[in-house]
Amino acid sequence: MSIHSSSNSKQPLTSLALGAIGVVFGDIGTSPLYALKEVFKDGVSIDTPHVLGVLSLIFWSITLVVTAKYAIFIMRADNKGEGGIMALMALALLGVKKSESDNEIKTNKKSAFIIILGLLGASLFFGDSMITPAISVLSAVEGLQIIAPSLDNYILPITIAVLGGLFVIQAKGTGKVGKIFSPIMIFWFSLLSVLGVINIAETPSVLMAINPYYALHILFELGWHGFLILGAVVLAITGAEALYADMGHFGLKPIRYAWFGFVFPALLLNYFGQGALLINHPEAIQNPFYLLAPTWALYPLLILSTFATVIASQAVISGAFSVTRQAVQLGYCPRMKILHTSGEAMGQVYVPAVNWMLMVSVFILVLTFKSSSALASAYGIAVTGTMIVDTILASIIFKELWNWNKPTRFSFLGAFLIVDIAFLSSNSLKIPTGGWLPLVIACILFFILTTWIKGRGLVNQYMEARRTLFEDFEARNTMDFATVNGTAIYLTRTLHGLPEVFLHNIEHNHVLHKQIVVLTIVTMNEPYVDEAHSLKIRTFGKTRNFYRVKLYYGFKQDADVRRALELCAKEGLVINPKQASFFIGSEEIAFRNKSIMPKWRRGLFKFLFNNSSSAIHFFKIPVDRVVQLGIRIEL
Repeated sequence: MSIHSSSNSKQPLTSLALGAIGVVFGDIGTSPLYALKEVFKDGVSIDTPHVLGVLSLIFWSITLVVTAKYAIFIMRADNKGEGGIMALMALALLGVKKSESDNEIKTNKKSAFIIILGLLGASLFFGDSMITPAISVLSAVEGLQIIAPSLDNYILPITIAVLGGLFVIQAKGTGKVGKIFSPIMIFWFSLLSVLGVINIAETPSVLMAINPYYALHILFELGWHGFLILGAVVLAITGAEALYADMGHFGLKPIRYAWFGFVFPALLLNYFGQGALLINHPEAIQNPFYLLAPTWALYPLLILSTFATVIASQAVISGAFSVTRQAVQLGYCPRMKILHTSGEAMGQVYVPAVNWMLMVSVFILVLTFKSSSALASAYGIAVTGTMIVDTILASIIFKELWNWNKPTRFSFLGAFLIVDIAFLSSNSLKIPTGGWLPLVIACILFFILTTWIKGRGLVNQYMEARRTLFEDFEARNTMDFATVNGTAIYLTRTLHGLPEVFLHNIEHNHVLHKQIVVLTIVTMNEPYVDEAHSLKIRTFGKTRNFYRVKLYYGFKQDADVRRALELCAKEGLVINPKQASFFIGSEEIAFRNKSIMPKWRRGLFKFLFNNSSSAIHFFKIPVDRVVQLGIRIEL
């Protein structure tokens, strides 16, 4: 449901806020299904003081992390209206390059640190993307344990069927399905509020939990055990990062209005309602969410909960597609097949490889852990790790771009890092019982991404070392080469000099076209580049028509060479598509014995390089006008 941020201003604020309810808050909105139950699972006494203490921890966690950190502070750090881990990383890179423009060594060191942080955050996000659909849908279907205990054996098959259907329909796009998201989620949050209010009315004293005294009291009273329950309390704030990640879809104000005016109150009312229920009926800890409702409403609630968790899962899956696309565009990930599922919303994409990888992973999780309580042990560490990355990157932006003074910046960094690290430390104790899973996933992905970046850097160094300057080539006797009609367009990643594929062509064929264009596609550290600023043309050569063309795109845009030819014509460089030939290097990677690429990375990089999607399709080059020339690259 991605929409270019520029279109947000054309839609009424109310309409965008309602749309945000259906997309942004699915993950955090389904946390009441399991969060409170997991806090008391490890033996915390279910009595009034402890219930108030736990509710106070949940209230202040949501208030500090979701409301203060994300809704108030981090959402201000938008990258031309866009949010998410990649947008945050790109904005931090821009800030560093701007502030350290006169110190290349310092800039490179800071940039490397930011890229590592961003890749780590993205890797942890993918770990979260695998767990969220599994725990969300499984927790909803587990309502059968309360409604019809005899159907307990059907919980796993139903969960697999629901999730399988969700992944299968991804190829059709989520535009049409997304239209029903908002009404369902509005009804969902309304129901959360109603169920909460009904139970709060019976025990209004539960509202005293707003006092932070109860949160501090339970932590000090329980000591080590109090520290442990923070690992379960964090389940109430999973999905917080979605407020920032979906900014480009709806805008800052609609998301804030939806959160403060509707979602935040609904969540608090439901958590406090569950607390009131537990004070009066401690045995309801079996599943306090479902037991909030009267018996006659349980089946409809089960169906609605399943729909809500499917919507939450859909948002996470779409987020995985979006992050993958941005990583590919920025060069941090191999090119892969990316399909656009909407002709109107350019952000609606489908990545088949990611979809099927997620589906298999989610199935394995469901069948291995078998319950939402078991999965809760694996949940949280990826979320809190991503939150720490967000906090650090945001503080870099506040320093480099906004020029915050040290006291203000350190106050922000210190306050929120203390909370984030407390949650991460508590969740780290879950590593032996399932927390290892997202860490292993994140480590594997981080290893793959860093291998790709290192390998691509070596390829670029190889190409750069062998490039020939335009002036040096012109000094040669070009009259020795035959001249043929038409335009030769050489696609290259280097920004200066003649590409290897050009030199390779004239070495073997001894011909030059009447018009020669060296084309480089550059992805900027910003989401969108206006067409008016997307093209730069430089003429060189005294005896022939040589042109250097640079195309600039944002990391949320797709490069389109066919459209670029039309833009060139507007700038005076007329290229007849029917007389143009695109020369692309078909590169083969080989490693020298003394290559600086570690041996344990070489095989992986060759595999990634050889299986990367074709540049012809990725850059939308007319396939019938392409000439590929083999180039051996020794690293």
